[in-house]
Amino acid sequence: MTTQTLDRASRYADVRQRLDALLAGETDWISGMATVACELHQAFPYFHWTGFYRAVGDEQLRVGPYQGTHGCLHISFDRGVCGAAARQQQTQLVPDVEAFPGHIACSSSTRSEIVVPVLTPEGELLAVLDVDSNDPAAFTTTDQEHLEALCAQLGAQFASAPVR
Repeated sequence: MTTQTLDRASRYADVRQRLDALLAGETDWISGMATVACELHQAFPYFHWTGFYRAVGDEQLRVGPYQGTHGCLHISFDRGVCGAAARQQQTQLVPDVEAFPGHIACSSSTRSEIVVPVLTPEGELLAVLDVDSNDPAAFTTTDQEHLEALCAQLGAQFASAPVR
């Protein structure tokens, strides 16, 4: 393991510890997303836009809590990196957004992106966690592994949340 990988993993462990304490017993999905977006955005200097797009039916995503500049207000499942993650229910790790067919440029400064679906244990899509970076190839498999584990936990915790 490289020093950079260990540093990222250690930082994720710290973030997860804080999030576990902050979200203990939380039942409000919106509050949970806001807390996660804030913690992640503040913890990683290469996270330039960090937030959620909520699944709202009719294969549409609507912006949820986020940190950073303005995001797209809605995204259909057939467009962009977020749409691909929602449609395929698989993480999209994109080192160069310009090379991704159909990329939506919500911000012209974005160079790389990772989008992770938030699924209930039954496989229902609640949202996608979208993280953009102005740095090329900012995200690694370490980010993917930790963000997927976090999103799995969120999906289980908020599976029955009344507001999505």
